[in-house]
Amino acid sequence: MSAHTRSFIRPNWSAPSNVCAYVSTRLGGVSVEPFDSLNLGLHVNDDPSAVEQNRQLFTSYIALPDTVHWLNQTHGTRVVTLSDSSSNHTAPDSADAAYSPAPQQVCAVLTADCLPVFFCDTAGTQVAVAHAGWRGLCDGVLESTLACFDDKSQVMAWLGPAIGPAAFEVGDEVKVAFESKLPEARAAFVPSDKEGKWLGNLYLLATQRLNAAGVQQVYGGDYCTYTDKARFYSYRRDGKTGRMASVIWINNAAMST
Repeated sequence: MSAHTRSFIRPNWSAPSNVCAYVSTRLGGVSVEPFDSLNLGLHVNDDPSAVEQNRQLFTSYIALPDTVHWLNQTHGTRVVTLSDSSSNHTAPDSADAAYSPAPQQVCAVLTADCLPVFFCDTAGTQVAVAHAGWRGLCDGVLESTLACFDDKSQVMAWLGPAIGPAAFEVGDEVKVAFESKLPEARAAFVPSDKEGKWLGNLYLLATQRLNAAGVQQVYGGDYCTYTDKARFYSYRRDGKTGRMASVIWINNAAMST
């Protein structure tokens, strides 16, 4: 596998061929430690010129349109709708998900342990991506994103790289918060070896919420950003670190890489 192809992951899902979706890894960029090397986040105190160069590199790796709309993520539930008139030159919206029915309009989120969730409809006419940290996931960012789609029964989702169930240790308050929204959430928590602590499964929690909202086609959930240091940034593991990007858009025609 070339350095080029190691720089991104393509979702393994049943999306229409005109839906393009990618997640960057930490490989293939120019940033130095602790951001080495393909850091795409400008807000983490990396050298801005390195981040801009990394974004250009990532663009070249996946033939990314020049319409990326970066968000100011707040661990909330707001979704921004991107239309043909949206521009990557405008100030970032404070939101944690982006939706678009417009071709060539790129929806994007940044993560480093939080869960990126891709959405598309079976017709390939609507796409979205959400940043689901535990607070946003618990408060309903996935449901808010799904509300943008015409028919939730025709939506599929892919769960991208996030902190895995063996590493996501949380307190009682997190478990209680999820169970108060969906009683089935108790199955996503197992006791940690620390008193009063639990190991939470973000992938299962997201799948439960998507299923409850009417989405039955849920893919992914195969990674752990915390344990796979070679490929992924992890805020919980490293503290000062970079960010991966999850991007999705509707191409005017089927695309291959």
